[in-house]
Amino acid sequence: MPKGQKATGKKPAKKLATQQSLNGAIKSICDVMRRSNCAGALQYVPELTWILFLRILDEREAQEAAQAAAVGGHAFTPSLGTPYRWQDWAAPEGPKRKQLKDAALGEFFAFVNGELIPHLKKLRERPNATPRQKVISEIFSGVERTRIDTERNFQDVLDKVHEISAEAVNQTHVFTLSQVYEGLLLKMGEKGNDGGQFFTPREIIRAMVQVMAPKCGETVYDPCCGTGGFLAQTYEYMRDQGGPAMMADQLETLKHGTFYGREKENLVYPIALANLVLHGIDQPNLWHGNTLTNQETYGGLFHGAPAAFNVILTNPPFGGKEGKEAQTHFPFKTGATQVLFLQHIINNLAKKGRCAMVIDEGVLFRTNETAFVQTKRKLLDDCDLWCIISLPGGVFTAAGAGVKTNLLFFTKGKHTEKIWYYDLSDIKVGKKTPFTRDNFDEFFKLMSKRGDSDKSWTVDLVARRATAAKKSAPLKKEADKLEKQATEIKEEIAQLKKDGQRGGDKITKAECQCAELSTQIRELRNKVEAIENAVYDLKAVNPNTDTTGDTRTPAELLDTIEARAQEIAVALARLRSRWSSQL
Repeated sequence: MPKGQKATGKKPAKKLATQQSLNGAIKSICDVMRRSNCAGALQYVPELTWILFLRILDEREAQEAAQAAAVGGHAFTPSLGTPYRWQDWAAPEGPKRKQLKDAALGEFFAFVNGELIPHLKKLRERPNATPRQKVISEIFSGVERTRIDTERNFQDVLDKVHEISAEAVNQTHVFTLSQVYEGLLLKMGEKGNDGGQFFTPREIIRAMVQVMAPKCGETVYDPCCGTGGFLAQTYEYMRDQGGPAMMADQLETLKHGTFYGREKENLVYPIALANLVLHGIDQPNLWHGNTLTNQETYGGLFHGAPAAFNVILTNPPFGGKEGKEAQTHFPFKTGATQVLFLQHIINNLAKKGRCAMVIDEGVLFRTNETAFVQTKRKLLDDCDLWCIISLPGGVFTAAGAGVKTNLLFFTKGKHTEKIWYYDLSDIKVGKKTPFTRDNFDEFFKLMSKRGDSDKSWTVDLVARRATAAKKSAPLKKEADKLEKQATEIKEEIAQLKKDGQRGGDKITKAECQCAELSTQIRELRNKVEAIENAVYDLKAVNPNTDTTGDTRTPAELLDTIEARAQEIAVALARLRSRWSSQL
């Protein structure tokens, strides 16, 4: 008998003692999938998601059953019965696996595609379906059959996934499996895979979570959760903050009644569920549907969600367009998805609730569209927008988005008086120079006092509004004066017409005068609106940056060019002279 082999003939779990070995194990699985009709990450990540989920679910429920037996409580009831458990059909020594292995070609796929997947998809329809069974069904909501091309390749994937377990992974030296899964999601979000819209760099998320500092008992919400990155990172933060002293009831609240999200995309929704379960959130309260139109695909996991949330962390999609169906749900009408999401976020924050969100710079500086201005006015009136961080231009490039972005931090229940800005836009981000957590170090040192530095400054919104009011006041006064004159002329025209005068020089002259006044009034009102709207240009413009440009006039520039040309001509003449003398 080979050394280390048990008498049962079952091979011991392969030890994954280093991060490299665990990454290598995941890579070997992806390699099999890539040669099996799953060429890109958008194909193999969803496939690996449900397979990996069933593996971890089986292991987790085996541990829960052992714990229940140890304390002598109620008998543990697994979410899945025979033969649908991983240990039955997927594990190398599973009875169903052995039966299918000896069966005719095609029987394995017949079971997986014809029995297993349909059974798992229907679990939520049971009268007394548990939250976990509903989660299982939703993870399989978009799965019709395995994507892998042959039974041989499929069984190869199962065997490799089976080797990844809590028992096999050295938790002291190796990242948790959830972090490895994040690496897979990053692959899906890379440029060229079309998944970047669902992925936010983890260093950005961790900084946002740290600023929010959510506490146990608070609810956390992401209205467009993508693959669940914000919720997963917030769970890890709250769990680590509680530490070993966290009470059992607090941990239960954290795992079941804390995290809520919404996601529209059929491909991504199951991945988000699996990601949160892998991170340890036993009950991810995710709603499947369009957040902005409120069209529901499945809301069974969202029952009992609060009407408003204590903390919102999110990265709404930018650049998208919504139709009238979505706009009818919001007071400020626009097709811009990110502006509608900002309205949704403000509406869904509890009093004193806190939000950290990513937003494209266009929303901050645009003042030429009414809905943009109205939404920002509501944000500043209803919330304390206390901080804006200007991110480097390349942060989202790896995910296929080159849009300049910012981070907003605000608290509901108090209007904005001052905004503290922090500028990271000068950092160069690329493949060889990724954006790292230490870029936020100075920000966190200054944050408590909102101190000024070369990278940070404060804008006084109260003073800005007062300046705008002072500047626009004489224009308003002049417009009101002209309005009064125009009204008097209109009354005069009406009286002339009433007296029976039709046409004539007097009426024509009055109508022309009235039209001229209307033009002047409109121009004045437009100037007033532009001045007042400029208050809501919130773009980060660092006053400490040297913006001194070339102040020379065109004539002076031409003189400089001519002088340089003369110097070049003299130098060329000298070179020709030397060359001629050497001949």
